[in-house]
Amino acid sequence: MQENTVVTVHPARIRRTSLLSIGELDRARVLDTLVNNLDGMAYRCQNDANWRMVFVSQGCLPLTGYGPAELVQNAAISWEDITHPLDRPRVRGQIDAAVRSGQRFSVEYRITTQAGQIKWVHERGIAVSDEQGELVIEGFIEDMSAQREMAQAQKEAELRYRSIFEHASEGIFQTSIDGRYLAANPALARLYGYASPAALIAGLDDIGRQLYARSGQRERFHQLMAQQGEVLNFESEVYRQDGTRIWISENAHAVRDTDGQTLYYEGTVQDISERKRYQEELERQANHDMLTGLPNRILLGDRVEQGIARAARLGYYLTVVFIDLDNFKFINDSLGHGAGDELLKEIASRLRHCVRTSDTVARLGGDEFVLLLGDHFRASTVISQLRRVLAEIGRPVMLSGREFHVGASLGVAMYPGDGEDPASLLKHADTAMYAAKNRGRNNFQFFTSELNRVADERLNLEAALRQAIEHEDFEVHYQPKVDHRRRIVGVEALARWTHPEYGPVSPDRFIPIAEETGLIVPLTTIILRRAFAAARDWNQRLPTPLRVAVNLSPRLFLSGDIVAHVAGLLEEAQLPSSLVELEITETVFMGDSDSVVATLGDFKALGVQLAMDDFGTGYSALSYLRRFPLDIIKIDRSLVTGIEHDEDVAMIARAVISLGQSLRKTVVAEGVENQAQFDFLRYQGCHEFQGYLLSRPLPQAEMTRLLQAGGVIPAPARPASGFVPLV
Repeated sequence: MQENTVVTVHPARIRRTSLLSIGELDRARVLDTLVNNLDGMAYRCQNDANWRMVFVSQGCLPLTGYGPAELVQNAAISWEDITHPLDRPRVRGQIDAAVRSGQRFSVEYRITTQAGQIKWVHERGIAVSDEQGELVIEGFIEDMSAQREMAQAQKEAELRYRSIFEHASEGIFQTSIDGRYLAANPALARLYGYASPAALIAGLDDIGRQLYARSGQRERFHQLMAQQGEVLNFESEVYRQDGTRIWISENAHAVRDTDGQTLYYEGTVQDISERKRYQEELERQANHDMLTGLPNRILLGDRVEQGIARAARLGYYLTVVFIDLDNFKFINDSLGHGAGDELLKEIASRLRHCVRTSDTVARLGGDEFVLLLGDHFRASTVISQLRRVLAEIGRPVMLSGREFHVGASLGVAMYPGDGEDPASLLKHADTAMYAAKNRGRNNFQFFTSELNRVADERLNLEAALRQAIEHEDFEVHYQPKVDHRRRIVGVEALARWTHPEYGPVSPDRFIPIAEETGLIVPLTTIILRRAFAAARDWNQRLPTPLRVAVNLSPRLFLSGDIVAHVAGLLEEAQLPSSLVELEITETVFMGDSDSVVATLGDFKALGVQLAMDDFGTGYSALSYLRRFPLDIIKIDRSLVTGIEHDEDVAMIARAVISLGQSLRKTVVAEGVENQAQFDFLRYQGCHEFQGYLLSRPLPQAEMTRLLQAGGVIPAPARPASGFVPLV
């Protein structure tokens, strides 16, 4: 062998290639290492009847169960014998033909291992002359069993799909983006009144114009696809071939290429005409006032419950306004019930036009109406709207050719200060309405003086928050995240604020104010800087890496320079980016998706870990997991609470954990409050856990002591919870 050469291994043969000097390395050892570490068996054999092996690599053992010593010179068994008897003639014929023609060969066949197992292998090789000029065969054999099984499974799946497609009772379709049917099954053709799928495809070349009864419905379909990548229970009124109309429900998703470009849509269709008619009639009778068409007391109660849940989640007021018309009895008695009904319908129309479409106008009966106003944060906004309502009601009304002036008394109750359930809010608003009547009518009164106090308190809290941020009067507490052995593997950094006058201020109070006012940006910078410094100090002392997680608000994430800002803070703290997790809520992903993808990509390039916080509370999390480069799923506490005794909650949590495992993402459960929850989640394969069972958020000094003591959260004494796996 010449100086300055190294042997390069090819699956079919070994050739020598001139290369730069490799110094004093033992070239034979390098060759041996390369060949014997291939995922398969390299060989050289005689071109004889039994293919007598001259050389066999170590890969033969995992492939066949026989070692090189057993195969070389056919010491224990020949390769002819290892080859499956039914495949030997075909394999021999293909290889002999290739040898005669001087061509490479490639053949797949079965072998029988030493243990009696049947495997599919792929062999590639070529006949060459050895050092003595004799014709030998050199090649490489690899295990193809898994690929063959996968191909067979795919073939069977395709057959099953075709059977389902042809015989399903639901309509199944594929359409182009511009609205042409590419494929349809017989059920869909019957549903739309066509003789065959081919007739349907030929007859409908513009779905938006020819199929949907309402204009803009196809555009709405496109919009949902663009936003979510799928549509679920998309209800539409459509035309059949004979011109009759039916109601359908579509479930569909976008099929994309490797670059993320939409190729076509596919999905299913159900006829829901009967259900739609039945539901609409029931809803009309049960939930609406027959005279005005407004929601009645039943529907109002449901709307109030929904409004309370939303207000509690978003930190807004929910305002209930009880309205009683002044002088209605006089008009009804003097002009008759017909005129009274006309007045009620006119007032209902005016109320609808002076509130937002997201608000609710309801009639309880008689001359009593209720307004449900949501998403208000400032008292001035509510008061302005109440004044508009009084002005609208006070405009003259023509009844029986005469002009009447009608006033109203308004009573106002607000969640959460005046009640935390529908019954309390309606009762208190009714009480306030009577107070308005007692004050001379045609005015509004609040149930208590809480509105002014709360509004003033919020303004004072905002001013105090600005001052606290300016002076960095915040602490960072750290809540441990543990693995299944209760070893601390990371911490979440959480802002804590103690005001000299108000005392400890809940994050639920000051974080929403910071978000609304933009103070969240400097506040998060304070938390990031301190968390990064603490993580650097801990990782300098600890034997194993410890990750720190910080929440990024949607407002901060969507700011243009967030990645550079975080990178600068990492450099300032001298903290490796791999030790940082950034937690992001679903709200971020509902924005400009291209911008979000770019920002997430920049974060990944920086090296930080990305976590979807509160997973399971949104509407399209699954599509987000497909599209965005996330590393961690944090199961929301709402999917942990009750998990030990509620089978529905347990089933959802189990599915989320399985999904995370399938997507190779770390699954973290937050809000773990008891041992039963911990045991269930651990049993299902959840990777990490966080909650008050394990530890409350700790000041940095306490966290340091816990880590220095070994970083393990002790388990409670058994028996702890009586946990029974819900499987």
